[in-house]
Amino acid sequence: MTTAALRASAILTAFEDAQSELVGKAVVLTDGKAGTVENVWLDELHGLRISIRGHDGKWPISTIKFEQSPPNRDFSQSGWTAAARA
Repeated sequence: MTTAALRASAILTAFEDAQSELVGKAVVLTDGKAGTVENVWLDELHGLRISIRGHDGKWPISTIKFEQSPPNRDFSQSGWTAAARA
């Protein structure tokens, strides 16, 4: 593999890693917008950009002020009984 192909492969791998880590996470941006990351793009001028469900537009990833994983909805590992869930 050529040096250029190795670099391109490394960039794509890093992009896929960032995409899998961010999509579905709750975020708050520096301008106060909040929501769940819907998609991640690689912009040739700005780097990584994200879209947030419920808001039109794409924002640079650098504007994320706070990030949180979605809540765990799997009650089977929480110790709750079926009666407590009902």
